[in-house]
Amino acid sequence: MTDRPAPIRVTDLADPGFSADAKARIDAMSALAPALRLEPEPLCAQAIAETGLRDFGDEGFRDRLALLARAFREEADLSPAGIVMVYGQIVTWLKNRLLMQDLLNRHPEIADIKVERPVVVVGMPRSGTTHLHNLMSVDPAIRTLPFWEACEPFPPESERLERGAADPRRERCAQGVAELHTLLPYFRNMHEVDVDFVEEEFMLMQMDFATNVIETMSLMPSYRDWYKATDQTPHYAFLKHTMAALQWFRDGRWLLKCQQHLEQLQPVLNVFPDSTFIFTHRDPVAVVASAVTMLAYRARLFNRRVDPVKIGAYWVDRIESLLRGVVRDHALAPPARSLHVHFKEFMADDVAMVKRIYACANQPFTEQVQSAMHAYMLTHPRGRFGRIVYNMGDFELDPLVLRERFRFYTDYFDVDLEPAA
Repeated sequence: MTDRPAPIRVTDLADPGFSADAKARIDAMSALAPALRLEPEPLCAQAIAETGLRDFGDEGFRDRLALLARAFREEADLSPAGIVMVYGQIVTWLKNRLLMQDLLNRHPEIADIKVERPVVVVGMPRSGTTHLHNLMSVDPAIRTLPFWEACEPFPPESERLERGAADPRRERCAQGVAELHTLLPYFRNMHEVDVDFVEEEFMLMQMDFATNVIETMSLMPSYRDWYKATDQTPHYAFLKHTMAALQWFRDGRWLLKCQQHLEQLQPVLNVFPDSTFIFTHRDPVAVVASAVTMLAYRARLFNRRVDPVKIGAYWVDRIESLLRGVVRDHALAPPARSLHVHFKEFMADDVAMVKRIYACANQPFTEQVQSAMHAYMLTHPRGRFGRIVYNMGDFELDPLVLRERFRFYTDYFDVDLEPAA
């Protein structure tokens, strides 16, 4: 049996500490902040300057960019380094949008590409969805987004490569991953990030400035309220448009997975009516403990001051909203193309559960696919970087109060309850 690292307790959530290397990087970024403006005009100008392109496609994104930029300026309480990181993120989303539109302009035949029968994983963060996503991604017939591609979906024309050539996007991604591990050494213990690790489609929807995952960057109630009050169908249509453009590079049946689908099942069906839906279920109390710890730990990258209690309260509300969405709307999914997966059962025999998912999705489950999944399991055992010990007291949350708050969901789906400690 392989020895596992000792469990880790993160004790500096409210008063973050950094290594000398991390502090040097933060100080270097902070020095750049005074020259940056989190406003639409300079952000778009920067993306145009870095790509040499000007066509963003549908100009409707500008209103959402203005809303988000204002929320970052007025609500997010960004540190100087946080300003630099947010500025860089938004410029990257704008560059990716420009590069996609350039590809579409050069190759109008992409408009004829069909996106058919995606498999959509619908579940809370920390409910086994990431493991399921990566396990299924080893099947070459399944189309997913490795992290390097999610970061830069569309290469500039000057980097279009012969098949088999080394892609410079991978090297840029590797540098970014190394930087993340320096700044947040325990992040991979909570959520693995690596060049080839599969990432979610929200990284494509960020190009349209419409995904609830943007909320994880900082607490921005105005953006949350806009998102919840707005029909997201047009932004799922943008996602489908983007997926078709990516199929031009590499085809396959798409596997989607994102927490926001819990409260957006109608928009998903509006845009992807032939989807297969995989609903994952886990005790929300366990989900909250894990999710808020990860989000509070990550907040040190962006915020002047990290307030775990405020983060915990915000995300308990958001998780409740997501769960009420799936209780309300899950019956919209066609029963013949739906499967409910419980965390305990999935963890007991993950490959067997994937076989059931393939049967529901009418996807061939070959011996080669099964062997690839078993091989993945050998090299990616759960907790191989060290398990994080969660403490609800850091967030002033009472597990028994949460147990009652989420009973509407656990009773409805007969979810196995985990120790509320």
